[in-house]
Amino acid sequence: MTSAGLFRHACRTGMGLWLAFALVAPQAALAGGVTGGAAAKAAASTKSRKAKAPKRSRTKAAKPVEAAPLLLPPQSEPASRMIAWIAAEHDNAGLPYVVIDKQAASLLLFSGKGEFLGQAPVLLGVGVGDDSSPGVGAKDLADIGPAERTTPAGRFVSKFGRAFGHQRVIWVDYANSVAIHAVITTHKSEHRVDRLLSPTPDDNRISFGCINVGTKFYTRTLTPLFQKKGGIVYILPDTKSLDDVFPRVRLLPYVSAAVGS
Repeated sequence: MTSAGLFRHACRTGMGLWLAFALVAPQAALAGGVTGGAAAKAAASTKSRKAKAPKRSRTKAAKPVEAAPLLLPPQSEPASRMIAWIAAEHDNAGLPYVVIDKQAASLLLFSGKGEFLGQAPVLLGVGVGDDSSPGVGAKDLADIGPAERTTPAGRFVSKFGRAFGHQRVIWVDYANSVAIHAVITTHKSEHRVDRLLSPTPDDNRISFGCINVGTKFYTRTLTPLFQKKGGIVYILPDTKSLDDVFPRVRLLPYVSAAVGS
């Protein structure tokens, strides 16, 4: 009789549960031993694989490299005084600004925090002088004589706006039609790009009074700073003294002493 038959017979004949248990327990124990052994082997194998699995190295994300600030190149004495005064007085009121040295035909660009952002050559009005002729902004270009084609000196609050031909420019003196814009190449005989690239400022007088800069510098560097809230444009004089155009610059030694104390 098989173990199962003995188990049923014991239950029917009343031999007691102890006999049934005695017959079944060894098989259960054997089955449990086999199952437990397989589980133990599987667990050991998994543990071994985990132990042998190489650890993944964690690579830290590289921090972005900040560009080194630009160093302001040597400037003329008036330009150096002007730049120092703006920084000491915070005259730009947190806005980006440019300082245009007409005698050097150069534009210096600064952020609202006073950080130097770049320098570029400029083209200026053909007329030498620091004031706009009365009513020049209302005249047609053909009616403006060479002596009237001046780039005025002074401090100007400047913003983007529309000009002739729907071109967007940085208006410096709207009433007198003076603006900063990309170099004009319509009249090839004027060689404006060549004038910008020449090593000296002697041939940079060609415009009706507007300030021309290189297209790349205008679109990529100057425009992004001025297109939201505008900025301040400081134009240094040709014939007048710096103190005549900017009287408060005389206070620079006292302002600097107060800041340093």
